[in-house]
Amino acid sequence: MNPSRRPRSPKPPTSPPPAERLQKLLAAAGLGSRRAIEGWIEAGRLRVNGHVAELGARASPGDRIELDGRILTLAPAADRPRVLAYHKPEGELVTRSDPAGRPTVFARLPPIAGAKWVAIGRLDINPSGLLLFTDSGDLAHRLMHPRYEVERVYAVRVRGGLSATDRSRLLAGVALEDGTGRFERIEAIGASEGANQWYRVSLREGRNREVRRLIESAGRQVSRLRRERYGPVSLAADLRPGQWRELDAETVAAIVKAAKSG
Repeated sequence: MNPSRRPRSPKPPTSPPPAERLQKLLAAAGLGSRRAIEGWIEAGRLRVNGHVAELGARASPGDRIELDGRILTLAPAADRPRVLAYHKPEGELVTRSDPAGRPTVFARLPPIAGAKWVAIGRLDINPSGLLLFTDSGDLAHRLMHPRYEVERVYAVRVRGGLSATDRSRLLAGVALEDGTGRFERIEAIGASEGANQWYRVSLREGRNREVRRLIESAGRQVSRLRRERYGPVSLAADLRPGQWRELDAETVAAIVKAAKSG
């Protein structure tokens, strides 16, 4: 051994992750809602390190957690996808760059090391509202694929409004150039604005301009369009146009669950 070379100092031990309330920890891992997990605790179905859990119990990912005798596996936080909620203003494009120099949604997003943000679905230049982004291409694909029937909810202002016959047709299904389309729900909201009426509509697929094309199939025109919800995520009232927010682990777990429910 070279006496001039000092031995390396041992690496300091890493601190274990802090314990969290059991229902919060399991919900963040996508194993159920907090309310459902609290029900498991009350029924004595959960054990932590061999002991029956009680309400208020805390645990960390390194603990042995059992449900009905089955050991639960919690994905490390680093393995979970990241998801952003963005309030898209009117006039922004969902593209990484535009030859004409028009503003794009990606210019507003935070940088992400070693990856890139993927838009979950699209909004045209004129519609506004909720747009989700993730660093997981697989998650984005699942949430957009018609097989998984993830619900999208929009507020739409229609010139001239929709008659009872129009609504019945749009709920039953109408022929579009790329197949049959239909709304799951149509609900009038607010008072009419002259010749315009606002509606809240939902559908379970995201074909190009489908809301507009469905309304136009009834001989009407859309004057405003805003996405209010995508799957389990709603547009937060305090998220202003042009702002983004990273979703917490529990909400991401709910999104992942929606993407696996098909």
